Amino acid sequence: MEPSRLLGPVEVRELAAELGVAPTKKLGQNFVHDPNTVRRIVAAADLAPDDVVVEVGPGLGSLTLALVDSVAAVAALEIDPRLAGRLGRTVEQRASCYAERLEVVCVDALRVGRADLASTPTALVANLPYNVSVPVLLHLLEEFPTIRRVLVMVQKEVADRLAAQPGSKVYGVPSVKASFYGRVSRAGTVGKNVFWPAPNVESGLVRIDVSPGAERSLRERTFALVDAAFAQRRKTLRSTLAPLYGTAAAAEEACRAAGIDPGLRGEKLAVGDFLRLARQEQR
Repeated sequence: MEPSRLLGPVEVRELAAELGVAPTKKLGQNFVHDPNTVRRIVAAADLAPDDVVVEVGPGLGSLTLALVDSVAAVAALEIDPRLAGRLGRTVEQRASCYAERLEVVCVDALRVGRADLASTPTALVANLPYNVSVPVLLHLLEEFPTIRRVLVMVQKEVADRLAAQPGSKVYGVPSVKASFYGRVSRAGTVGKNVFWPAPNVESGLVRIDVSPGAERSLRERTFALVDAAFAQRRKTLRSTLAPLYGTAAAAEEACRAAGIDPGLRGEKLAVGDFLRLARQEQR
């Protein structure tokens, strides 16, 4: 896309003033005003021309404008009615030849369902609201099993946790639940000054290559095991999983049947270990 079509600092502030929008922490609003950053996000997503992208929190349209000329369609989920109402006109004004590719849905991304979208998404690319980034990510991955690629910008500490490996100090529930869906990796760091207003923290890009073989039927039980294992980080699996199995002895037996040392702590287990535990109950 031509640089002039993307939003810079002046255009972002003019649009916000027109709409009477003051970015709020409640909605996690920090508007990207740097064209190079949005181009970088689109490049890191490694999208194909036939991809259908779901974008969360498009705001004033900075990333949306960079997406519509790269893919077949973009479904933009925006909870703020003022922003949702203006987005289509912004794309029409600045990228009219791609305007028909945009679908704007005024909805809470935590509650969106398949029936809300006219298209079937194959990718998730978004600057996620920091206050609900992990719940939104996990909800969309479960709700839209057709998504095969994810590239999201989140708070840097959250990015570190999502991509952490077993045994790492920041490895935890988000790490395991994200990796349930596929391979999670860091795709870079983004500074504060590309946003208006500038947040107090740096941001990180996270990429997920979704596995077509993800055992979604095991999601509920696997996630329950993960939540229990990390509920008391200093205790062993024998203790933390006891409530799920009835007794510590039963939890130990389940761990051993899955080839897992019940004396380990949850942070030592990879997603495959939790899946083996979940599979035990299907036998």
